[in-house]
Amino acid sequence: MLYQLYEAQRSLMEPFADLAQSAAKVYGNPMTLLGQNPFAQRISAGYDLMHRLGKDYEKPEFGLRTVDVDGVGVAIHERVEVDKPFCELRRFKRFTDDRATLGKLKGQPAVLIVAPLSGHYATLLRDTVKTMLKDHKVYITDWKNARLIPLSEGEFHLDDYVNYVQEFIRHLQGIYGNCHVISVCQPTVPVLAAVSLMASRGELTPWTMTMMGGPIDARKSPTTVNDLAMTKSYEWFERNVIYDVPKKFAGAGRRVYPGFLQHSAFIAMNPDNHAKSHYEYFKDLIKGDDTSTEAHRKFYDEYNAVLDMDADYYLETIKVVFQEFSLINGTWDVKGVDGTVERVRPQDITSTAIFSLEGELDDISGSGQTEAVHSICSGVPEVQKKHLEVKGAGHFGIFSGRRWREVVYPEIKSFIDIYHPVAQAPEAPLSDAKPVAAPVKAPAAYEKTVATLVKRVPAATKRVSTKVVRKQ
Repeated sequence: MLYQLYEAQRSLMEPFADLAQSAAKVYGNPMTLLGQNPFAQRISAGYDLMHRLGKDYEKPEFGLRTVDVDGVGVAIHERVEVDKPFCELRRFKRFTDDRATLGKLKGQPAVLIVAPLSGHYATLLRDTVKTMLKDHKVYITDWKNARLIPLSEGEFHLDDYVNYVQEFIRHLQGIYGNCHVISVCQPTVPVLAAVSLMASRGELTPWTMTMMGGPIDARKSPTTVNDLAMTKSYEWFERNVIYDVPKKFAGAGRRVYPGFLQHSAFIAMNPDNHAKSHYEYFKDLIKGDDTSTEAHRKFYDEYNAVLDMDADYYLETIKVVFQEFSLINGTWDVKGVDGTVERVRPQDITSTAIFSLEGELDDISGSGQTEAVHSICSGVPEVQKKHLEVKGAGHFGIFSGRRWREVVYPEIKSFIDIYHPVAQAPEAPLSDAKPVAAPVKAPAAYEKTVATLVKRVPAATKRVSTKVVRKQ
């Protein structure tokens, strides 16, 4: 019933929000009679703020058209590579007619960015994608709004999330031989599970896993988010935050954790900061500070755009990650696409280097929660593990903004470069194909790791993978 009431209220407010926008433009135009009022600028600012507080925020676009690669403008074509019922795997294909730049692009690493399914759209990682496109072939998981997914598409569970990640990794491996994986916040847990299951089966695992600000062990330095999930029962969440999608949407009848409730929770975490931000926006409008007002709009256009999450997935995440700590306790069983149930064993990962990052001031994933990945991945040599705490950074600062671009990204790029193998010369015939060369600047323990990996991969797979890598 709450969802229906919210939609009724939103529909009622929509014309008033549109009217406020029109009034802001009229009072903000000095050529109109009302715009000549001595208080016109203040009135316009007030109406503009009213419009932004009352409007409905749709899913934003990535909007990445070009990227600069060493002074050369490279065109970006965004396309859906794999379309699943609950997620799209998006690729940002780069094009240039500069031969030197094209040769450089072809030899760069392929990276799968796993975006969080925790309320916001994947476009929240726009800065992450844009920065990485300079030096990498970038793919990202773009999760769909559950209220737009018909019931005929079936259910979506945490196990399905893990299976999706495995499918996407295999997709990139089929193109490039292998890939690197970056997970931001919530997906650190299912990504680790996906790679663990692949390792347990003897499958090829990614060259590297970079885990950023995620609840691998939510018991460490619990935040307000953690406390709520830990202190309330599973039944409490099911009774209080799960609702049916109204009839006006394609996903009518689907049980979801609505986006508007998630947004309310986001605001409630730091209400004073948001109130101050909106007041500063009001003053900047009066002053005519276009740079500051545009920055405010861009941030809140993204922050206020939220999606519904399937109830099964959300409730299972609460239970597995924040109440039973199944990953860290070694008790998590995942159901595969074929119905087989397998135990998640991070200790079986031996050939994937791991990089964990945390923000010093992160109020969502506390200190030590992400770093805990190293203790449970005991099969990975210590020389292939790295941890970084980003000083002065909050949760968003580790993947967006100045600290991301100037501090975090250079570290991630260097880490990927260390473990990314050098492709064989394209002129060499396939009959002379050899295993992928050892990575540039690789630690001494890498040679032993590669030898272990080669034993696990069937000869035919090695031959095909080598061929793919050499054609990049």
